[in-house]
Amino acid sequence: MAVQAAKNKAKDSIAAGLNALGFAKPPAETRVVVAMSGGVDSSVTAALLHEQGFDVIGITLQLYDHGVAVQTKGACCAGVDIHDARTVAGRLGIPHYVLDYENRFHDQVMQDFADSYLRGETPIPCVRCNQTVKFTDLLKTARDLEADCLATGHYVQRIDGDDGPRLLRGADPAKDQSYFLFATTAEQLDYLRFPLGGLDKDETRNLARKFGLTVSEKPDSQDICFVPNGRYGDVVRRLRPGAVDAGDIRSY
Repeated sequence: MAVQAAKNKAKDSIAAGLNALGFAKPPAETRVVVAMSGGVDSSVTAALLHEQGFDVIGITLQLYDHGVAVQTKGACCAGVDIHDARTVAGRLGIPHYVLDYENRFHDQVMQDFADSYLRGETPIPCVRCNQTVKFTDLLKTARDLEADCLATGHYVQRIDGDDGPRLLRGADPAKDQSYFLFATTAEQLDYLRFPLGGLDKDETRNLARKFGLTVSEKPDSQDICFVPNGRYGDVVRRLRPGAVDAGDIRSY
């Protein structure tokens, strides 16, 4: 159902003189940067766009220390994920670049994470990462590469309306990621594309098998990439030494 809806949407765009991404030119003349995390979602995004004839460039971000990253499993943007993204790009025959955003990620996401906990909040670093590193820095890089848009594997839908593009929930309620993108600005949304928004995860995995991608059975990332074994306190202690020392409990 969702796949057919996506196909119908693409046909409607073509009938209106636009390609599947909404640009009034042939796919081969439309450059798309795909943010490739090494997981099945972003890999299928790249494969779909490549199959449709777009000029696809894959970019993977190294967001934290590579020596630690290669030991981390079950988290996005780890060393093994960089390898997986490179392997997928190689199979598709598309250019692939790994960009070192470690310092930006540390300053814009990890420091904010520690400060937020010390304020008694419960931070969601993936939201902060989308606000800064991915949809600010990476988006600028895509523009520098003269790309027409930046595509990601998020399960959200982008609809063009009379007042500009709107961000809607993904068709699959079990995978909807609109919450993580709530801070996306209108200017950013105008440049972003989400090819998987009308699919569910089973359909995405089936497409990965169809394309022969090695990541087709790869588990979804569940952990925060820079928090080993879910021990948030260890990260805060490392970033803010002495800030989480035990204090006296007094009754008055």
